[in-house]
Amino acid sequence: MDSTISIFILLIAFIRIWDPLFIEAKVFMVLMEEDPVVSYKGKQAHPSLSLCRSDGDAPVYKNNISSRHDVFLESLLQSGSYTKLYSYTHLLNGFAIHVESVEVLGILHNAKGVRAIHEDIKMEKLTTHTPDFLGIPSGVWPTLGGANASGQGVVIGMVDTGVNPNHPSFASQSSNGTNRGMLVKKTKFKGKCTTGRGFPLTACNGKIAGAQYFARGAVAAGDFDAARDYASPFDADGHGRQVFHTASTAAGNNRIPVVASGFNFGYASGMAPGARIAVYKALYTFGGYMSDVVAAVDQAVEDGVDILSLSMGPSSVPPGPSAFLNVLEMQLLFATRAGVLVVQAAGNGGPSSSSILSFSPWITSVAASITDRKYNNSIKLGNGQSFIGTGLAPPTAGEVLFPIAAAVDVCKTNASPGLLTVDSCQNTESFIPSLVRGKLIICTYTFDFEFEAASIAVVADTIQKVGAAGFIITMDPDMASEQVKGTTVTLRVPGIVLNNMQASLALWEYYNSHTIRSRSGGAVAFTATARILDGRKAIYSGQAPVVASYSSRGPDVNNALLQTADVLKPNVMAPGSSIWAAWSPTSEGDQYIQGQDFALVSGTSMATPHIAGVAALIKQKHPHWSPSIITSAMMTTADVTDRSGAPILAQSTSQLAPATPFDYGAGSINPSRAIDPGLVFHTSFKHYIQFLCAVPGVNDESVRRAVGVGCSTMKKALCSDLNTASVTVSSLVGSRKVTRRVTNVDEEETYRVFVREPVGVAVSVSPRIFKISANASKHLKIVLEATEATNAYTFGEMVLQGTRKHVVRVPIAVYVSSSLVP
Repeated sequence: MDSTISIFILLIAFIRIWDPLFIEAKVFMVLMEEDPVVSYKGKQAHPSLSLCRSDGDAPVYKNNISSRHDVFLESLLQSGSYTKLYSYTHLLNGFAIHVESVEVLGILHNAKGVRAIHEDIKMEKLTTHTPDFLGIPSGVWPTLGGANASGQGVVIGMVDTGVNPNHPSFASQSSNGTNRGMLVKKTKFKGKCTTGRGFPLTACNGKIAGAQYFARGAVAAGDFDAARDYASPFDADGHGRQVFHTASTAAGNNRIPVVASGFNFGYASGMAPGARIAVYKALYTFGGYMSDVVAAVDQAVEDGVDILSLSMGPSSVPPGPSAFLNVLEMQLLFATRAGVLVVQAAGNGGPSSSSILSFSPWITSVAASITDRKYNNSIKLGNGQSFIGTGLAPPTAGEVLFPIAAAVDVCKTNASPGLLTVDSCQNTESFIPSLVRGKLIICTYTFDFEFEAASIAVVADTIQKVGAAGFIITMDPDMASEQVKGTTVTLRVPGIVLNNMQASLALWEYYNSHTIRSRSGGAVAFTATARILDGRKAIYSGQAPVVASYSSRGPDVNNALLQTADVLKPNVMAPGSSIWAAWSPTSEGDQYIQGQDFALVSGTSMATPHIAGVAALIKQKHPHWSPSIITSAMMTTADVTDRSGAPILAQSTSQLAPATPFDYGAGSINPSRAIDPGLVFHTSFKHYIQFLCAVPGVNDESVRRAVGVGCSTMKKALCSDLNTASVTVSSLVGSRKVTRRVTNVDEEETYRVFVREPVGVAVSVSPRIFKISANASKHLKIVLEATEATNAYTFGEMVLQGTRKHVVRVPIAVYVSSSLVP
């Protein structure tokens, strides 16, 4: 009884969240019944008009939509009670409005012609080695005319925090690599270059094809600070901190020297150096708002980008009957319909299950892995012992051994409010200059290190200012097995982090046994010595990838109640940990790397542009492939084993475990195979509508409000029937028939089907052997039969092996609720 009441209360709360009349937020996105430009262009001439709806008519229709929004609002609302922020015209017909009262919202809610109202929500900001790690220089670039030609004719739209046009990764280059103007292949792209602070007209140099910014929602919310956030496409954050970092990963110029803290770490390159980028700045130091992101996506598709890369997402599952029906997901559905591939970060909520923040099957959601590159540092003690640690820091001078001193032993006795503050080396005032100068100072990694990388950078800054020779960070025993993750900051002073408790205790034992103290306990002589080696030289294991602990996990969810969906998420995995890429030297978001042109950053936001860049290579080779075909090509050719041939592992809270499709999707991206997949799975707009109509809890009216069209009166399909390169069933009872349609994008080939069954499921596929001609399609009938109730997801795969060496791998994820036929 109690559980029933709890569910009822939760449902009531859920309905209140969804109903606009209960919401008191000030910015809303209002969708109208009339067609947007993209639908208008696609329709035949109106029977009563001698009018051909061509591209030339579209600007007129676009202006008419915006004018009708103004007339609509002026006829309903009192002047001064609202501000229209945007008119959405290309993919959706609607507008963003800043209202002053719930009464205004109520009027809009009941107005004729309004299809739906969505509350604006906050959005979060979710390389030298990775091209080689992915085999791109040898396996892909040669087939496309070389590095500088790879990606030519493709424009990647980056919706993020802007770009610094002065960085060499975005310099205009010819196809032979000289700075004589970029060789630009003619494309359909027609975006503009918005000038402003830090962004002159010359910034759009060919490599940067266009640049605009969107901040009206952020301004209305009171978060935008023009002095800090730049009212221009210029990236003051560095996340561009992502477009910037991510744009260089996707399409940065080839062989750009990576110099950070005065040291050359190698050469950086984007996945598709010949591609161009179009910048749509909609995120800032504080994050961003969906109203601005929707406006950016609308403009990007209207401008003619080929690929959209979104290294961000909502902060939580959106409210409403389905996560697939929120306004951004709808916008991205229409972008896909327009032929634009959408790539989005899966989220950084791992290793928790159902932490995915990229939901819909028309989006390519990207998981993050660690690569085989590591930066190890080491320290050699005066007694001959050596310990391995981390720290991108220079070595101490020569082979000289320096005295070691604990921070607490070279500080004033009454210098700080607590011992932890002294031990953590976070300020200079505590140290006695005559005692600290020329020594290696032991600092302790404590819970004071709220932001690891920033705190470590503060240690380095403190050590440099007080004149010490370097620092050693040891682990606090109270932190048990806690690992230090933020050691990717590049340092100018010698330093090492011993993030191993055994090494930390051994160092302390050596130090204490070689420190002479007075009767009162104060240190009077320091005879322990050591030297720190160079921590900036990369080591390559030749293994990996491993799913990063932070990478969001499946299963995907239907709604905010976290009911699981028949959709595999994430879709594919790419390198995301410790990625070298371009950084804005004016970045205020991370002061510990302020002034640097390159930075090491981790997150699914870093994995996303790897996939966008690979997609650009595929698009260049196969310009007529649809977004779903490109996604299929990347998924079916992905690797599920590491470089040694062992199954891919995933980082969890405290250990490595065998990875599943909920960790890495179809697997780790394999670019050289993705450009030649053999068979593909194509999905059209009408199939996505059928999918939405099959989502539990979604009715015809919900779909009509979100998409503008209702559900078919024909027999209702199941969500698992969507023709994707995966099979996911969130509740198998008895048996289920699933159909997939494959299309051959190569020459005639014969395929044989092999199946690895999920635990508790018997899988049969028909036909098991088939011949398929070039450009032909074939239906595969898959029957899943429950053999035992697992009450948990289990995983298998269907593998199609061709006689021309193509291997098409399709992951299967099934939750067996009951083996009984309903």
